[in-house]
Amino acid sequence: MVVAASKTDAQIKKDVLQEIAWDPRVRETEVGVQVSDGVVTLVGTVDHHAKRLAAADAAHRVAGVLDVANDLVVKLPGSGARNDTEIAEAIRHALRWDAFIPEASIRTTVASGIVTLEGSVPTWTDREEAGNVVSRLAGVAGIVNKLNVSAPAADSTKIHDAIESALERRAEREARRISVAVADGVVTLGGTVRSWGERRAVERAAGFAPGVKRIDSRLVIDPYS
Repeated sequence: MVVAASKTDAQIKKDVLQEIAWDPRVRETEVGVQVSDGVVTLVGTVDHHAKRLAAADAAHRVAGVLDVANDLVVKLPGSGARNDTEIAEAIRHALRWDAFIPEASIRTTVASGIVTLEGSVPTWTDREEAGNVVSRLAGVAGIVNKLNVSAPAADSTKIHDAIESALERRAEREARRISVAVADGVVTLGGTVRSWGERRAVERAAGFAPGVKRIDSRLVIDPYS
């Protein structure tokens, strides 16, 4: 197998800036990029939490990026900005209209645009998706996800085997580079993946397994492995 040559930090910075410019969700003039040994730091100010997440997603998509430190600051626009009551109402509507989220078991608190999610949901995937739905709403400056997973206790071996089978079906693992350990519903993922997208795909596959209460991802990104 031919291993691609690693990129320099200057090349990575150029590619990240181009990827951010390509993404219509973010204005390239809002985001500054610094790179050191493959670690990208995003700096600047954006007017929505969703833009902050979108900028990080864009950086993660670039080959050669190992980690992203998202130091972007969310500064909500003063004119026409939603107040906390309006944000809370929008959150309730968004959760209620989502077909996959059990909104009745979720409580929210909004303070200065920071949303805290509390309550319980049946699966780890529900927990993550609830945070994703809220993060895309205008006026949200940040999210504190305190949702608990109320999945009934499951046999650790069955959870482990279910995740192993899911990873094999999705061909997300090559040469058994990913390890899976399960204890009391907590899944620990270890090993090496080639991209952020692959890492997220593996984490999502694990999150679908019945009985998973939390994902502890220790996957390392190495584009040249």
